[in-house]
Amino acid sequence: MDRETLIHIVSEKMKLVRTEAGFTQDHMAEVLGISKKTLIQIEKGRLVAGWTVVVAFCALFRDSEILQAILGSEPLEILSIVAFDHYEEPKEKTMGGKVWWREIEQEGRFRLQQNIISQHFRILDDRDLRWCSSFNEEYIRQRFRELSK
Repeated sequence: MDRETLIHIVSEKMKLVRTEAGFTQDHMAEVLGISKKTLIQIEKGRLVAGWTVVVAFCALFRDSEILQAILGSEPLEILSIVAFDHYEEPKEKTMGGKVWWREIEQEGRFRLQQNIISQHFRILDDRDLRWCSSFNEEYIRQRFRELSK
């Protein structure tokens, strides 16, 4: 997934997430720092949101079930991967890949998984702590080899 794809996916679901949150168009526009007219244009598919609006939206509505379902993961993780090509946050506890993940490889205490929706990769340890995430398969496989040694 790249920045443009993420922008389009999020733009297409803004109205659903706004409804899920119980926000009016006026309130959502105020929260995102855009005009109501711009929000209406985005919701009708006549405009796509800008990158900064998408970042704010994903950060503010990171607990949205709709947003998590369409991205197949935590919105902030996807944003970080898209923005930086990969994501290496201090070890973060996950649910271990029970939903939205397929196992690709396991070596020692580490396993490599791929998200079935967004297609991004991550490395987990035997305690389900996330060590790294990326859309770049070459990068993530190299990191997996380094960690598995």
